[in-house]
Amino acid sequence: MLKKAHNNLTVFTTHSSKLQSFIGVHQIEQQVHTFQRFVEDQENDERANKIDIRIRQNGAIEKILSDVESTESLGEVMVVKTEIALNRETSVSRKAQVQSRLQSNINNMEMNIETKIDINIKAYSSDMICLVDGRVIVVEWAGKVNLLTSDGELQKQLPIEDGAYCITQVNQNTIAITYPKTGHIRIFKLDNETVTKVISLELPCYGLSFSNDSLAVGLRVDEIRIIDLEGNTVNSIQVESKSGLFNLVYCNDRLVYCDEVGKAVYCVDGSGKQIWQYAQDLTGPRGLCTDTYGNIIVTDGRADRIIVISKDGQNSKVLISDEDELKCPWCICFKKNENLGYICNINATCLVKFILSSV
Repeated sequence: MLKKAHNNLTVFTTHSSKLQSFIGVHQIEQQVHTFQRFVEDQENDERANKIDIRIRQNGAIEKILSDVESTESLGEVMVVKTEIALNRETSVSRKAQVQSRLQSNINNMEMNIETKIDINIKAYSSDMICLVDGRVIVVEWAGKVNLLTSDGELQKQLPIEDGAYCITQVNQNTIAITYPKTGHIRIFKLDNETVTKVISLELPCYGLSFSNDSLAVGLRVDEIRIIDLEGNTVNSIQVESKSGLFNLVYCNDRLVYCDEVGKAVYCVDGSGKQIWQYAQDLTGPRGLCTDTYGNIIVTDGRADRIIVISKDGQNSKVLISDEDELKCPWCICFKKNENLGYICNINATCLVKFILSSV
C-alpha cells in the first residue's frame, strides 16, 4: 500500500498542476499517517511477535526404540480348534439342484402340447419371439410384424415398415428386427411404438439374436457379425452354410445356427471354431431356441418334427413327431422362466403353446 501511495505521489508531482499536486499530496499524507498508526498498534499485538519453536527429544524415546529393535517376539498367537456338529438335513435348495440335473438331461425331457390356436395371419412366417410379459410376436416373411396376446389373439400389427424378417428382444421394452432387402436393423420401442435407431449393414441380414449387450446377425451365408446397439462391429465370425443364415441363437459366447439346405445344425465359438455339428436325420432344420439349461430345440419342419439337441451336441431326442399332427412347424420360441413356449407353422395359421417337463 505504501508502494502504491509512492507511485501516486510521483504522478501528482510530475503531471498535475500546483493545486492538484497540493490536494493529492495532502490525501497521500493522510493515508501514510493511517498506515503509521496501524504499524504502531501492531507492536503490542502478539501476532506481530517472532516465535521460534525448538524441540528437544526425550531420552526415553530412544530407549523405547532400542528395546523394540532388540525384541524377538511381540507375543504369541494361539489357535484353538473345536469340532462342531453340522446339520446335514436335505434342504429345499439341494432338492432343486437334483431336479435341475434331471431336467438338463434331454432323455428325461417331454414336450406337451397345451393348446392349438387358430391365428389366421395368412402369410408365411419367418420368425417369432415370446416377450417377457407373455405376449407373442410373429413376423411375416418379408412382411409385417404381428403382436399377439398369450392366448394367440391378434392384438395389433406394429407400426413399422414392411419387409421384416427376424426378431429378437433386447429388453422388456425394446425389440430389434432385420430387413434383408435393405440391409438394415431397426430398433423399436414397444411403449411408444417408435423406431429409435436404424443400423445399416449394407448386406442382406437374416437371423438375429441378443446376448451380452450385443446383437448377433447372420449376413448372407458366410458371416455372423456381432455388433453393439450403436451398430459398431464387435466381432466378425466367418462360418460355412449352404443356405442363408436365417436362424441363429447367441448365448454364453457361443453361436448356434441352422443350415437348412445342408440339413445340419452347427455350434461355433467367438473365433468361428466349430464346437459341434449335428446332422442326424434332419430334413430341413429351421427354427431355433434354447431351453433353461442351454439345450437346443429345433423345428424340422419338412418332417413335421421338433427335436432337442443337448448343449454339447452329442445327444438328441424327438419331442414332437408327425404322429402329433403338428404340420410343418417353422418358428419356435421359449419362455425360460415358465418352461413354456410357442410354435408357429409355416403358413402362420396355427399357434401351438407347449410345456416342457421332465419325467
